Amino acid sequence: MTVDLATMLREGTKKSHTMAENVGFVRCFLKGVVEKTSYRKLVGNLYFVYSAMEEEMARHEAHPVVGKLHFPELDRKQSLERDLTFYYGASWREEIALSPAGEAYVQRIRQLSETQPALLVAHSYTRYLGDLSGGQILKGIAQKAMNLAEGQGTAFYEFEAIEDEKAFKQHYRQTLNDLPVDEQTAEAIVEEANSAFGANMKMFQELEGNLIKAIGIMLFNSLTRRRGRKQPGSTELVAAE
Repeated sequence: MTVDLATMLREGTKKSHTMAENVGFVRCFLKGVVEKTSYRKLVGNLYFVYSAMEEEMARHEAHPVVGKLHFPELDRKQSLERDLTFYYGASWREEIALSPAGEAYVQRIRQLSETQPALLVAHSYTRYLGDLSGGQILKGIAQKAMNLAEGQGTAFYEFEAIEDEKAFKQHYRQTLNDLPVDEQTAEAIVEEANSAFGANMKMFQELEGNLIKAIGIMLFNSLTRRRGRKQPGSTELVAAE
C-alpha cells in the first residue's frame, strides 16, 4: 500500500502555513517592509539550521527513507555563507550568534537524527519546498525593500544547480510518495512538519523587537492588523503549484 505523503503534508500543514504567514515579521515582509538588521539576523539563524539539517541528511544517505530524499542540489549552506559575507563582511563568523529559538530548532534536528531519522523528511519538506515556492516571492520583495542589486544578499533563494524548479518540485513530491513508509510513519512526518513550522514561527517572532524598533510600533500594528478571517497567504498558494 502506497502512502500519498505529498498530499498528506500539503493538506496537513495548511493551518500551520497560514499561521506562519500571519506572524508579524512575515506579514510586514510580505507587505514590502524588510528591515536589514532583522533580516540579516534571520539569515544567521538559517545558516545554523541548514548546516545542521544538511549534515544530518548527508549522514543518513544510506537510510532507506532519508537517503531517497537527500538532494545535494538543494543545499543552502554555501548560499547562506555568501549572503552572510554580504551583510556582515568577511568576519561574519564572529558576528553571528544562534538565537534561543534557533538553538531549539537545531537541537530538534540533531535529536531526530539520533532517534527518529525518518522524521528529518518533515524538516526537508518544510524548508526546501518553501524555498522553491514562496521563497521566490520573498526574494523579489527583499531586493526591492532593501534596494539590493541582482545577486546581492539573496543567494539563499537562488538554486543554481536546479534548471527547472517546477519540474524539480514535482520530482520531489513524487519521491515523497515513493518513500517506503507506512501510514503511521507518514502521520508522524506530518506532525513533525507542523512542529517545523512552529520552530520557524518562533524564530520570526524573535525578530519582531528589532523590526518594531526600526519602523515604530504604530506602523508595525498597522501592517499586522488582521481584518476578518485568515486567508491563505501568497507563498502558501505558490507552494501548492
